[in-house]
Amino acid sequence: MNILLQGGRVIDPSSGRDRIQNLLISGGKIRARSADLKPTKGPAGRKRNDDLYVIDVSGKIVVPGLIDMHTHLREPGHEYKETIASGSQAAAAGGFTSIACMPNTNPVNDNRSVTEFIIKKAAAAGIVNVYPIAAISLKSEGITLSDYWDLKEGGAVGFSDDGRPVMNAALMRRALEYASSLNMPVISHCEDTNLSAGGTMHEGFVSAETGLVGIPGIAEDVMVSRDILLAEFTGAHIHIAHVSTAGAVRLIREAKSRGVHVTAETAPHYFTLTDEAVRTFNTFAKVYPPLRGEADRAAVREGLADGTIDAIASDHAPHARTDKEVEFDYAATGIVGLETSLGLSLSLVQDGVLTLPKLIEKMAINPARILGIRKGTLADGADADITVIDQNREWVVDPRNFRSRGKNTPFKDWLLKGKAVLTIVGGEIRYQDL
Repeated sequence: MNILLQGGRVIDPSSGRDRIQNLLISGGKIRARSADLKPTKGPAGRKRNDDLYVIDVSGKIVVPGLIDMHTHLREPGHEYKETIASGSQAAAAGGFTSIACMPNTNPVNDNRSVTEFIIKKAAAAGIVNVYPIAAISLKSEGITLSDYWDLKEGGAVGFSDDGRPVMNAALMRRALEYASSLNMPVISHCEDTNLSAGGTMHEGFVSAETGLVGIPGIAEDVMVSRDILLAEFTGAHIHIAHVSTAGAVRLIREAKSRGVHVTAETAPHYFTLTDEAVRTFNTFAKVYPPLRGEADRAAVREGLADGTIDAIASDHAPHARTDKEVEFDYAATGIVGLETSLGLSLSLVQDGVLTLPKLIEKMAINPARILGIRKGTLADGADADITVIDQNREWVVDPRNFRSRGKNTPFKDWLLKGKAVLTIVGGEIRYQDL
């Protein structure tokens, strides 16, 4: 399909471009950009005789396809929560053209056969690009390293044990060295399980008042410090997942100033909510790491503003109702996020924390750079992965309308401003709400 996106504001931080332009897509690639905004023959949104599909995107933002580098697709093994197909549909609806999925499936993605299964299922769904993150250790048990070379050949783009932190420092050192030899990142869920043991929410005033067992911020900070020191010692690339504490932000900032190869991400719930969201024992707000205090939330926003935190990822964690509609202590952890991530993140622009180009860097360009994938650009000849955003579209979060099988969001009934209205992957329209 040949597509002409006509009259949109094209923002491409990879080239510094920010102007009103037409964008021509042909053969799945970006073929040309033009500032010539003369009316094109034929009605917008319809094919012309020359087989050109014209879409009027005047007043909207055209950006490189968004990339979510931290999602959970649950397949294989937990398809009642999510499938690769349903997660891909949710991604497209949220404006994401590429997603990277974590290995905590059943079986764990610790071998090439599981990696290739994920890639084949994603290809069969044919909706968005799916990049598997493989396990650091076999079965994510933190005992024996997985076969990184074989996993890379199978299609993995990084390594993580995700929700099961690597407590053995020697194993983490070897993981960093092995991954570095393949020019791949290690993604660390930073949590000292000895300090967090038994906890269900952030340790603070709210945990004291509700009687829930708290997880202190230091449980995250200790492991961030350890992994930064290991990365500094080995010269390898460590990526810190879902940063939630002021201490972690400070440690990462200081490490970057020393030249340590460390990158970091956070999720929308950490710069939007605090532990006050669980005061009513709302299990939809139960997540690991837990929602922190206001000082932590402010520090995360500051880390995004000054570049300490490189990326925004949804940490999309779908669960069935039976996993969440139980007592708080027994509820599964995680928030579904692919379809609300962009709307929540645009609040950073509305609040003056980030400019729109800087937000796109954190949601497209930087994730591509960290994962080493050839995405995140609108350059001529690049894959036509494109997201069109209506920055002024107001909408109410209604989980019943989610494409994801998971409905576990604490943002139900929130009024958000800004929404993806067109998602194009490889030159094909995968989602449209113009």
